[in-house]
Amino acid sequence: MATGVEINRTNVTLPADVSREIMQKVKEDSAIMRLSTQIELPGRGTTIPVILGDPTAQWVAETGTKPVSNPSVGTKLMSAYKMAVIEIFSKEFTRDMKALYDALIARLPAALAKLFDYTVLGGTDKPGANFDNFASCTACSLIPSSDASTYDGLVAADTEIATHGGILNGFGLGAQARGILLSATDSTGRPLFVNSVAEGAIPRILGVPTVFNRGLYVAGTAVAGSDPGDPAVVGVAGDWTKAMYGMVEGVNISFNDKGVVTVGSGSDAVQVNLWQQNMIGVLAEVEIGFRADTDCFALLTGAIPTT
Repeated sequence: MATGVEINRTNVTLPADVSREIMQKVKEDSAIMRLSTQIELPGRGTTIPVILGDPTAQWVAETGTKPVSNPSVGTKLMSAYKMAVIEIFSKEFTRDMKALYDALIARLPAALAKLFDYTVLGGTDKPGANFDNFASCTACSLIPSSDASTYDGLVAADTEIATHGGILNGFGLGAQARGILLSATDSTGRPLFVNSVAEGAIPRILGVPTVFNRGLYVAGTAVAGSDPGDPAVVGVAGDWTKAMYGMVEGVNISFNDKGVVTVGSGSDAVQVNLWQQNMIGVLAEVEIGFRADTDCFALLTGAIPTT
């Protein structure tokens, strides 16, 4: 995967159905996008109204004066920030363009979705000040202990969200959370979050839907069955009516076969001459923004098994 590129880029208009499929797969692969609300985002950014308080009703006597409640309203600016990835293919792919399109659809959307989810979770620095993430949210542990269980950690997350005026309506989970939840049992040893071993899925937790994505995981040092150490972040719970994302123009794709691409970085960087090595570089990029009332979210932490 390339981190830098020196090319004269050739923009290519993909067939409409292929473009839609790429865009749809980015949304499907991102747990954050599936849970949040999408809004229109112009290139210059957009201002989002934020309600800072709810109206308050009161009892009144017959013919009495009705109370007036004016909740305060603030605003947030959602700006667009660019994500990009370059894939290099053998030039022979161009003999069968369907194979190239299939490779694009299968590989590029997942890379963009994973980075977006990882950034929102707090795994890497935000791209800018007008982009929210959950790094500072309260963490609720799913690591069983003598005085708390995995179930207790989930209830703690629900309570944390409710304390700030939110209603838990979705879990975004990394693949590592699956093992933690499948291991949770009641006093008789029956799994808490699956109907049967054969089913093996975790479609809902505490009555609300769950969405999985590999990007929703930030490594830690805690190991299951030993010293807790620094727990890994394995997901996020929240009120997703208070989270929004927007894209500018969707995913843009461009092709090049005559430039030099830098693969890797630092001492591991390798220069690839696309023309000389009979290859083609495919660039996928998207401008995207994310805003949320982060008080209405809670991180979920756990421990990884020994390997």
